Amino acid sequence: MLFDLGPLTLAALAIALLGAAFVRGYSGFGFSAIFIGFASLMTNPIPLIPVVFSCEILMTALQARGIRAHIDWRRVLTLLAGAAIALPFSVWVILTVGGDAARTTVSAIILVMSLILLSGWTLKRTIKTKGHIGVGIISGLCNAAGIGGLPVAAFMTAQPIAAPVFRATMIVYLTGLDLITMPLMWAGGIVTWDTALGAAIAFPILSLGVWLGSRQFLSASPKTFRKFAVMLLLTLSIVGLARSVL
Repeated sequence: MLFDLGPLTLAALAIALLGAAFVRGYSGFGFSAIFIGFASLMTNPIPLIPVVFSCEILMTALQARGIRAHIDWRRVLTLLAGAAIALPFSVWVILTVGGDAARTTVSAIILVMSLILLSGWTLKRTIKTKGHIGVGIISGLCNAAGIGGLPVAAFMTAQPIAAPVFRATMIVYLTGLDLITMPLMWAGGIVTWDTALGAAIAFPILSLGVWLGSRQFLSASPKTFRKFAVMLLLTLSIVGLARSVL
């Protein structure tokens, strides 16, 4: 069996995968946090993280045509520069001590940030290069635990960014983040043949979920999109904290 998981566990993970892919298709983020959060309730999620990152890359291939014109490349590259600084240390920590402490800490931070955003607060001034590099470093520290997108999503939600630009930039940033992280995880020994097989099996499910989510995005207003993004961050942070105490 794949990752030595039973049929019922694999079926439950497939359902979670479909739901997480729908969210990714709609919002551009949240896929990894949702799926890993669910998987951790049933098994050790660490071996599944490379599969999740492979799925992120596959989903970007499915979405590339529709997001190309809206990508903020300067923001993407600046964030990635910061993430690249932190990722080697982040992966080493995960391989050494596990991801629970990192996920708990990030979930607590995102919970506070989500409540602030829910109040209607936004950043009034333009965030410059140093700020983006700093957020990228935080994201890189979190990504080995599979939740590197959440700090960036919270950071971007607090700014007056158009929904198509937000979504496209998050998708491309997460793809770049995963492309940097995967070789580090391969060097750490957690990328295996099961990783490739899992990604291949997941592809049809991903395709359906992303297609459904993308259709929903096209009919959403900017106000609805921002509210969804904030509520998704809030929900993911609460789930992360609840998981840490169960």
